[in-house]
Amino acid sequence: MIKVESFNFGNKIKFNEAIAIRKKVFVIEQCIDENLEFDGHDSASTHYISFFENKPVGTARWRITESGIKFERFAVLSEYRNKNIGKLILNEALKDAVKLNKTIYLHAQISAVNFYLKNGFVTIGNHFFEAGIEHVKMEYKK
Repeated sequence: MIKVESFNFGNKIKFNEAIAIRKKVFVIEQCIDENLEFDGHDSASTHYISFFENKPVGTARWRITESGIKFERFAVLSEYRNKNIGKLILNEALKDAVKLNKTIYLHAQISAVNFYLKNGFVTIGNHFFEAGIEHVKMEYKK
């Protein structure tokens, strides 16, 4: 069974579980510098964590910026990918964020563009690099 829960920075248990997932996916697997991954925006973000059979396996966050609502830090542990966990996290985040009636956008790694295209996002502009990984800006259009 898969469940997704939202939480804020003050929930240290869930936040630490989310941090552990982000470290495995971004810092270890993708070799992103820890200083870039942990950018100081966590306290101002709404966070999500997914559980597969009560084990924390995926996470994401969003925050309000001058440009709208920025979705970030979508990560699912490698052994739990392709089980719709990312889609469930995205759906929960969208359900909450659309209520604010602001532009919803993200910077997608090129390897994840098709996932976001299938879930209501469109590409905006040219490709660029963040943390040494090719990205493109995408906006939610549903």
